[in-house]
Amino acid sequence: MKNKGFTTRLVHADRLLNTPESGAIHQATNNSVLFEYKDAQGLVDVFQGKKTGHVYSRSSSGSNAALQNILTHLEGGIGAITFATGMAAITATMLSLFKSGDHLIVSHFLFGNTRSFAETLQSLGIELSFVDVTDVQKVKAAFKGNTKAVYLETIANPVTQVADLRAIGQLCVSKHALFLVDNTMTPANIFDANSVLASLTISSLTKYIAGHGNVLGGAVVDTGLFDWGGFENILPIYRGPDKTQWGLTQIRKRGLRDMGGTLSPDSAHTISIGLETLVLRTDKVCENAMRLASYLHNHDKVSAVYYPGLAGHPQHFLAREYFKGYGGILSLDLVDDIDPIQFLNALNLVICATHLGDTRTLALPVASTIYFESSAKERQEMGVNDNMIRMSIGIEDIDDIIADFEQAFAKF
Repeated sequence: MKNKGFTTRLVHADRLLNTPESGAIHQATNNSVLFEYKDAQGLVDVFQGKKTGHVYSRSSSGSNAALQNILTHLEGGIGAITFATGMAAITATMLSLFKSGDHLIVSHFLFGNTRSFAETLQSLGIELSFVDVTDVQKVKAAFKGNTKAVYLETIANPVTQVADLRAIGQLCVSKHALFLVDNTMTPANIFDANSVLASLTISSLTKYIAGHGNVLGGAVVDTGLFDWGGFENILPIYRGPDKTQWGLTQIRKRGLRDMGGTLSPDSAHTISIGLETLVLRTDKVCENAMRLASYLHNHDKVSAVYYPGLAGHPQHFLAREYFKGYGGILSLDLVDDIDPIQFLNALNLVICATHLGDTRTLALPVASTIYFESSAKERQEMGVNDNMIRMSIGIEDIDDIIADFEQAFAKF
């Protein structure tokens, strides 16, 4: 399958990677919490990591293993772990790998919930530096003797800043620091994390991977590019003979098993089904987003449009270099005399909702919702204006989306 196209591999992944029983195309959903061992030594061997297998569904199950196999294959990695949500994946990874006294460099443009969790890390004694990741020199200047990792998002939500990914990846290699990349906005058909030397990718499966707004999930994938042998935070008990698995083993044991953010078997199955249409959906989404961004950019009732596909975007050329599409997230600032709440209420087709990566086009007022907990100063530093609207573009006919904006603008 390695010589097949991305979509071909995706559509056939479940049946070929996971070999379901009885000729089924999809792996069966198994909701059993416990797993019987006729020979007690087998249970002992799995507990001790001498053999692979399932002992308790909080830690692993056939349904989750099947999805993990698919994600590993598509990301070109060496292993994956799935979680109940994207935030569960982030928190489990961070709390498993870092400890009090460590220093992390994180994007200054982190999404609201992730930034809130970053403050929790600080309260636990983990030092953080918030840095403009569009400039590798600023990232380099933030490194200290105790820096363990750089964490960022490929495209920031909601102002769409694009990180200088390859330069930061090379910097992390030279410093032997983990490079943690959240690629929720740019799944594997759009962005190759290996090409920028990412150590781990973290994503919300809820968004583009599942794609239909009907299931929660998260994942971390190890690219195999980081040398865990030199990472001092790996506990001795997890330093097995295969060094490439040290990081995932510690995240799975300390982050998934101990913290309990387990993805349900039903959810794993639903995500696998949604994943099959990833390329079809994201191709249409990127096309629609580009068309809508161009329309809004030329509208006299819009003061600014934030979308990496526009030539005037500050990181447009970075986006051209790294991505096979510019994504489905765009934000706009209305002119000062139009209230964003009233404008959203004037839209008929576009849904006012907090979500991303759906098949339907969604919008919300940014400052008063997902960044409500941030101070005015913090919002200003991140480029979030009071009249900003964030949009997640869907797969509808683009003429219908534009027509909805036309009729809404006509009311002001």
